[in-house]
Amino acid sequence: MWIAENWKDYEVLDTSAGEKLERWGDYILVRPDPQVIWNTPHDHPAWKKKNGHYHRSQKGGGEWEFFNLPNEWSIQYSLPTLPISNNTLTFHLKPFSFKHTGLFPEQAVNWDWFSELIQKAGRPVKVLNLFAYTGGATISAAKAGASVTHVDASKGMVTWAKENAVASGLADAPIRWLVDDCVKFVEREIRRGNTYDAIIMDPPSYGRGPKGEIWKIEDSIFSFIELTTQILSKDAVFFLVNSYTTGLQPAVLSYMMNTAIVNKFGGNVRAEEIGLPVSGNGLVLPCGASGRWQR
Repeated sequence: MWIAENWKDYEVLDTSAGEKLERWGDYILVRPDPQVIWNTPHDHPAWKKKNGHYHRSQKGGGEWEFFNLPNEWSIQYSLPTLPISNNTLTFHLKPFSFKHTGLFPEQAVNWDWFSELIQKAGRPVKVLNLFAYTGGATISAAKAGASVTHVDASKGMVTWAKENAVASGLADAPIRWLVDDCVKFVEREIRRGNTYDAIIMDPPSYGRGPKGEIWKIEDSIFSFIELTTQILSKDAVFFLVNSYTTGLQPAVLSYMMNTAIVNKFGGNVRAEEIGLPVSGNGLVLPCGASGRWQR
């Protein structure tokens, strides 16, 4: 398992009965987590000091309950492979729909990995970030020196990502911000003859594009990976696929990426679960899976 263990401003404090107890900077949140199928005593004192609690409804969805939590706050992450003088990422957080805060902290383990590859490339690296959300991967790649094309179907998420970039000192970085359907964007890039040295994708299990395009990951992910290989440069550096869908386990990601990428470009694929350490008991909470290709 790849573990995001370099956080200072975030930690999972404890887990029990379908929920995780988290510290986001100065604030404590309790959020549902379907992986937490165990029921252990709520001995950690922070369970009684929560600032926000997302209650899941049995009918689907849920709602937040707040206890002295600001509308928005920020946390920081330092990329360990970059110089201390220029390695800090800043993320604006706010509780919004279906338990989310605007950041998936387990992805930091992937930011560490590819920021080092970008630095070691010794040349300009063009990165395409698809389903790019609020820009954690985008600003990590830009901090490492890459030029980035950030694509997401949600205008609100792209605006949020821009704010994170500005807060991270990247207002003038070479980042293209695009509100677009990811599949249609890639198809247009193929027709234009554009290529990228690295591709990151974090596809949702289900989603709709800005014009109502429907995305179902089980039906679409393999063909989409194959499609994106057509815009991967001949001397590409890496390809990253993230999955939070139960059926797309590491072995499935590995099989798809070996079939779609290695057969064309060589290199090697590794796929693992990703996770977050739980400070209260020393265990690791699984948080999805990632597949990585590199030369």
